[in-house]
Amino acid sequence: MDYKKAGIILKKDSAKAREVSDELMAWFSRRSIETEIDTITPDMDILVILGGDGTLLHVAEEASQCHVPVVGVNLGNLGFLTEVSVDEKFHALEKILAGSVLIENRMMLKTRLTSEGRPGGWRYALNDVVISKGAIDRLVRICTWVDDEYLNTYKADGLIFSTPTGSTAYNLSAGGPIVHPELAVIMVTPICPFMLESRPVLLPDTVHLNTRLAGPAADVKVIVDGHLAWNMDETDSLELALSEKPLRLICSPQNSYFDILRRKLNWGGTANNS
Repeated sequence: MDYKKAGIILKKDSAKAREVSDELMAWFSRRSIETEIDTITPDMDILVILGGDGTLLHVAEEASQCHVPVVGVNLGNLGFLTEVSVDEKFHALEKILAGSVLIENRMMLKTRLTSEGRPGGWRYALNDVVISKGAIDRLVRICTWVDDEYLNTYKADGLIFSTPTGSTAYNLSAGGPIVHPELAVIMVTPICPFMLESRPVLLPDTVHLNTRLAGPAADVKVIVDGHLAWNMDETDSLELALSEKPLRLICSPQNSYFDILRRKLNWGGTANNS
C-alpha cells in the first residue's frame, strides 16, 4: 500500500502526546507522508492514536465511518486497544508501511433512540452501549426483545450491550464473559440484577435488539462507549444492531491478544510452568 496521508490523534492535555506527535510528524515527513493533527478524513491511509484506550474509543465512531485503519500507541501501560508501546512506535510503523501487520475488522454496534415516535440518528460503539440508572436506590425494569421475540425483563441497575472487543470492559466488571474479538456475537449483560437467574446472554451479531423501560424511572441514561448519548424514559425505545462498518484496527507486531490479556488481567503462570 502506498501511504500518502496520516492522521495523529493526541490524548487531551498531554505534553507527552505532543512530544511524540512532533517525532512522528518528522518521521512521516521524511517518507513524504502528509500528516494532520486531531482530524479524521476519509482520504487518510492511517490514523495513529497517542494515548490510551479511552483516547481510541473517543475517535472509534468517526474512524470506522471513514474506514481509516487505526493503530494505538499507548503512552502508559499497554491497553487492550492501544497495543503499541512508545518505544516500539517506529518499529511498528515500519512494519505497517511494509504491509507486514494484521488489520482486524473489529465489529461495531449501532444504536438509536426513538422518542415520541421519532427515531434519532445512529450512534456507533466499539465497546458497549449501556442503559444506566442514576444515583437513586430504586432498580429499573428493562424489557428487551430480540428480532421481535421477547427475551426478558431485567430488574437491575442497568443493562450492557457489548461487542467482543468490549467484553473486557464494563461487561467483564458486571460478570460477563471474555469473548475473543474474532467471534461474531453481541453480549447482553445485566448490571447488578435483582434476581441471580438474570445471566449474561450471547447472541449472534445478525440480531436486531429493541429495549424499553417497563414503567416510570428517573434519571436513566444511554451511554455509548463511555459518553452520554441520550436520557431515556418509559416512552422511549432503544434499537441496537451490528454496524455495517467495522473499525479497522492494526494489531501490534510485538504483542498478541493473549499476551495483552494475561498482562492486563494479571494472569499467572507461563507456557512451561502453569
